[in-house]
Amino acid sequence: MRREFRPEMVDRGGVPEWKNDERFKSDVFTFVRVRFSSGGGGGFRGGGNWATDWPDSDLNFSYRLHQLTALETDPNGKILELTDEALFDYPWLYLIEPGRMSLSEAEVAGLRKYLLNGGFLMVDDFWGEYEWDNFYREIKRVFPDREPIELPLEHEIFHLVYDLKMKPQVPSMHFWQNTGLTYERQDAAEVHYRALFDDKGRMMAIICHNTDLGDGWEREGEDPRYFKEFAEKWSYPLGINIVTYAMTH
Repeated sequence: MRREFRPEMVDRGGVPEWKNDERFKSDVFTFVRVRFSSGGGGGFRGGGNWATDWPDSDLNFSYRLHQLTALETDPNGKILELTDEALFDYPWLYLIEPGRMSLSEAEVAGLRKYLLNGGFLMVDDFWGEYEWDNFYREIKRVFPDREPIELPLEHEIFHLVYDLKMKPQVPSMHFWQNTGLTYERQDAAEVHYRALFDDKGRMMAIICHNTDLGDGWEREGEDPRYFKEFAEKWSYPLGINIVTYAMTH
């Protein structure tokens, strides 16, 4: 049985809470995490990797978005499945660790419908060729006629709010502490940011491969060196750029 996600029961771990104007409660940005099938399983923190870094990454990123931008932001966020009609109330989704993702036919149809109707998907935290091949197989089920396209550094998404001088590779904090490396597998040394576009040229999804932006959000306050080198410099700026791009295009 799957546990229901209830924001009011989540331990915020010291992340500040705030109130939005009730008159605009339907207009706030909400961090929506996708709960997807993985290896034919599912379940809350059990049969899938969808819950990696939750809730800290979602809460911290929402707080920084509220703090650093003019965007009214929900302090709690949500977790939704790809078959949930509530998806269409939210323009932005976050999907993490799809390296062993195995979508049902209903999830495939739900994601296709969401993206073609104006939604935006951010995919994050998967490494190496095996995990890429698995994700590619699944996304081709969603869009058999579309190919993920590598984004050049010159693309607007890297410069919209924060001007990034390189496409960042963010390792998990513990891996970096133990090895000093920014890539977590030998076949993952090169970071990739790829995108899917609709027929009008609108970006529907950004696919962040061989990097873990979410760990930069999750680990705030745990290691000042990691925060300064990865979270402050790369994870938050690029995350804010991605959300701003999605909300303005």
